[in-house]
Amino acid sequence: MKKIVLLILVNLLFSTAIAHGQPVRIAYLQSDIHQLPCWVALEKGFFKKEGVKVEVAGIFKAGPELMSAFAAGALDMGYVGVAPATTAVANKTARVVVLAQVNTEGSAIVVKKDGKVQNIPELVGKIAAVPGHATVQDSLFRRALLKFKTEPDQVKIMVLKPPEMIGALRTDQIDAFIAWEPYPAKAVTMGVGRILASSRDIWKDHPCCVLAADVKFLEMQLEKAKGVVRGHVKAIDFIRQHRDEAIKIGMKYTGMDEASIRMAMENVNYTPVLSVEGEKEYVDFLTKLKYIKVEDVQNFVDRFMRPEFVKEIIKK
Repeated sequence: MKKIVLLILVNLLFSTAIAHGQPVRIAYLQSDIHQLPCWVALEKGFFKKEGVKVEVAGIFKAGPELMSAFAAGALDMGYVGVAPATTAVANKTARVVVLAQVNTEGSAIVVKKDGKVQNIPELVGKIAAVPGHATVQDSLFRRALLKFKTEPDQVKIMVLKPPEMIGALRTDQIDAFIAWEPYPAKAVTMGVGRILASSRDIWKDHPCCVLAADVKFLEMQLEKAKGVVRGHVKAIDFIRQHRDEAIKIGMKYTGMDEASIRMAMENVNYTPVLSVEGEKEYVDFLTKLKYIKVEDVQNFVDRFMRPEFVKEIIKK
């Protein structure tokens, strides 16, 4: 009996040692300037300086895809839109909690530069592209329509990945798109599109991307998670203090030109402080769209968000 207990303890210690030696599997969205804090932290070694080894385990085209990777157990932490994260948790397809904000605002509705559409109601009967259903941009687009007394079913909404949107707009396959930066800015600098409405016009200071962690990982590797958050906060401070260098990092990870990245960043507010009230609005809106069903919004948000992580870091 003593031998069995001893073997169990040895195996437990061995498993724990392996877990502590493994890198944190992290992911982000492809060419999304909202993810700049992640890229800065990787480039400047901020995660490493906090004693955390990080491995990029996935680069995804849209938030729902990234959440599917969480559901499959392939990720420990990830930079993702708060809307797809909320949807996945509410529908019990993934178990994650949100530890920090990444940005607020930073998306825009784009129409053809020389097109006839001059306002939101004129999108009725037109084709508009979103990056995915239940994404931040999908929610914003539907919110914009309703704001101008236009029902979402009056517009043909299709899913298209942001890298394909500008080409589709140029060739008249779509009449409008909503995407995260730098795609709206790139459409403008290419002379293809113009901004019909920025996301701050639709919903000022709306929360967008967040830094999420798998629940099991957080329970097992709390200190690693805290280290990643500390590196994330340092990256946002760096973006604020070293704008030009941050722009160069953005150019490297998106493959886009300086003018597009510089314009895009003017539309994004980087902040690590979680918008709890904004999340409540998302839960209400996603419920109205029937993407999720949450009976107790306050209870859901309390379990889903951990604002104390960033508050503790900022105090120090």
